[in-house]
Amino acid sequence: MRDMGGDQVEEAVAGAAALLRTVAGRDWEGVKAGRVEWSCRATAVHVAEDLIAYAGQLAGRASTAYVPFEIVIEEGTDNAGVIEVIETTGALLAATVRTTPRETRAFHPYPFGGANREGFAAMGITEVLLHTHDIAEGLGLSYEPPAQLCQDVLARIFPHVRPGPDHWRTLLWATGRGDLPDRAPLTEWRWNNNLVVPAERLTLQGVTPAAAADLTAGGTGGFEWIEGGPFEGTVSAAGMVAKAYAAGTHRPEWGMFVLVRREDGRAVGAIGFHGVPDGESRAEVGYDLVEAARGNGYATEALRALSEWALARDDVKLLFAAVERSNVPSQKVVSRAGFGRASADVEREAYELHGLDRSLQLYARES
Repeated sequence: MRDMGGDQVEEAVAGAAALLRTVAGRDWEGVKAGRVEWSCRATAVHVAEDLIAYAGQLAGRASTAYVPFEIVIEEGTDNAGVIEVIETTGALLAATVRTTPRETRAFHPYPFGGANREGFAAMGITEVLLHTHDIAEGLGLSYEPPAQLCQDVLARIFPHVRPGPDHWRTLLWATGRGDLPDRAPLTEWRWNNNLVVPAERLTLQGVTPAAAADLTAGGTGGFEWIEGGPFEGTVSAAGMVAKAYAAGTHRPEWGMFVLVRREDGRAVGAIGFHGVPDGESRAEVGYDLVEAARGNGYATEALRALSEWALARDDVKLLFAAVERSNVPSQKVVSRAGFGRASADVEREAYELHGLDRSLQLYARES
């Protein structure tokens, strides 16, 4: 899996700076930037403000508030100087991403209150690509960033967007800046950093489509696994995520989570849902652990934490887990996590609506 890091931030900034320098002598202040409400110059300053703000959030480990940065360009600075400000703030974000530990998260309001270093890198890159497009559109320039950069950000912070053959056009559509022949235009949009559900000894880290694709291909998904990981069930579940993303049906909060130990940042297993809640507000949950991690209560802890998160929502009334009748350890896990034997009605509907093997034994937990 290609990292989303400092190199990619620098690549995006370098491409933008190269284009903008070709028109540095033109009037930026009196020209509106594409579909945004700012002038081209104000848009360029906004890019720099975003880059330094993301670097600040990540470097300061801000946990509950967004730390704003307002850049005041010194009087008399020409457009070439503004480009240098973008390059400088881009270098700060790139350096911060490179030196931030993988497990670090900092506050970002949408949608789950935080992002890791890859998330901040992806957000910074997206700001650069999109607003360079806006400025180029205002000034009548042609601009198209590297397709790989576009694919990278889509697979990390736009997991809800069905990918298309043209990654740049897909990103423009996903951010209300362009049309695609088979999709309705967007007037509102948001990116989507991965959800992390805290537990006592673990964090349950949402798996992005980029990580899922890597796991499916035999990689680590960007996680540091204990010996023997990832387990085959994790790889299979990652394949389901990758397939749903390709179809445009992936909803990240109802996807897959890797279990990461707080003590050393190493992955020990995975847990997740088998799709969004059904029409009766029921969802199926499953889990697995690397063999070396079993017997430590990790599965129970993870299942309890994810269940409490899900059942606190308005769109979930019941969770169920399907366990092989011979798998006594797993039956003990679901029991310790607050699940009991499912009623006959729940079993019948789950078997019929979810296509479950009737040889499996169902356990349920209600809100």
